[in-house]
Amino acid sequence: MQIRVFYLPIFTGMFFQFLADYLKHRLRAKTRHGTHSPFVYRLVDEVIYDFSDKKVYKDIEQLRKKLLRDDVKFVRNLAKRTLSPRLGQLLYRLAKQHPAKKIIELGTYSGLTTSYLAKANEQLSVLTIADCSETVAVALENFALLGLTHIDLRVGNFNELFLEELRMSPGLDFLFLSGNPTKEAILSYFNGCLPQVHEGSLVIIDDIYKSEGMKQAWKEIKAHPQVTVTIDLFWIGLVYFKKDQVKEHFKIRF
Repeated sequence: MQIRVFYLPIFTGMFFQFLADYLKHRLRAKTRHGTHSPFVYRLVDEVIYDFSDKKVYKDIEQLRKKLLRDDVKFVRNLAKRTLSPRLGQLLYRLAKQHPAKKIIELGTYSGLTTSYLAKANEQLSVLTIADCSETVAVALENFALLGLTHIDLRVGNFNELFLEELRMSPGLDFLFLSGNPTKEAILSYFNGCLPQVHEGSLVIIDDIYKSEGMKQAWKEIKAHPQVTVTIDLFWIGLVYFKKDQVKEHFKIRF
């Protein structure tokens, strides 16, 4: 069980609720053999459960270890706030499998998750938006160390920069919502992107069980009429808009 304890202090009521949600999810979640959707079965079998080692993992995880040993506490904290290796590698596989022309990420932190997304396809454009200028230098240095030159990092208000990008984009292919995990913010970003989603869009939402507000946001997103398939991995949620799919919600053990 991987818990990012920086936002869930041990021995608090919040932690115990999170643990209860996790145990409930484990009891109810299925593996690929418990899914009846061919699309979801293939996704789980070929992408989510692909735990084979890849060189790109080693390069990024070596950098993570370096950041966690950094003399500067701020840098160490950024690395701790970044997605775990297991989740970062899953995002790499999802981006690798997805026919996106552009990837957008809200919440840059150390840039390691951005790097996983960018390494999936070095021919496409990756936009990451940071709401804290102090993270920019750290992330840019990490991109340079990994040889990533196709990342557009912008810093400022999430809503303003994201909506500006949506106005200029012909469609939304792949979106990872990580920064500002509150009900109001996540629903605002999600509703804002709906006019740009299409048959092939994928929206990934981080921290769907972080708080009661996030759980409510996830529930409302699943119920939205444009959403047809959701996959609840506990740590993150995947949202699809495939019109040929019957509306279904899956809890998958990960």
